[in-house]
Amino acid sequence: MSVVFEVVAQPRSDTGKGASRRLRRTGLVPGIVYGGNAEPTMIAVRHNELERQIDYEAFYSSLLDLKLGDETTKVVLKDLQRHPAKPFLLHVDFLRVSRDEKLRLTVPIHFLNEAGCPGLKMGGTISHNITEIEVSCLPADLPEYLSVDMAEMALGDVVHVSELKLPEGVELTHSLDPETPVVMIYTPHSESADADDSAETSGGE
Repeated sequence: MSVVFEVVAQPRSDTGKGASRRLRRTGLVPGIVYGGNAEPTMIAVRHNELERQIDYEAFYSSLLDLKLGDETTKVVLKDLQRHPAKPFLLHVDFLRVSRDEKLRLTVPIHFLNEAGCPGLKMGGTISHNITEIEVSCLPADLPEYLSVDMAEMALGDVVHVSELKLPEGVELTHSLDPETPVVMIYTPHSESADADDSAETSGGE
């Protein structure tokens, strides 16, 4: 992976809504680290640092270095709670990972060569049905994203979940039907077709 993310955290002992509000007033986001063979650890992360990192798509599907004091732990982001009306982060959850244990994580799907595909040039419309999907793999095999090459896609072509190309060691969690469309190119229903349908309907009456 091209980007290495380091999340600097500090321990916290106070819990509850009141303690979380106090943390947020000082520019900190309350959080927790759990999993592995260790007990859950309550932490706090600088809001401005976390906000800067979540602008990167890869942050959500990469192994992260969580630095807590002198100790650095490999984690993945499991949950991020945002304020429903304001640009504030409310809480963050990290999961410790073990190199010998598979993890499940949602990764984005990138659509390559979309702008130049034959179907689009012929007037087709592209429909992205799925833009992210859950995978299972060892931490060392975690892909930053999956890709679909659309360079040869013509009108009427469809790429299904079963046709996604997976890196070695990576599996889908099978939460979706293999025949679920990921992306398709279809011909838009034209105004002339609408007019013809309307005329046929009128004539039938």
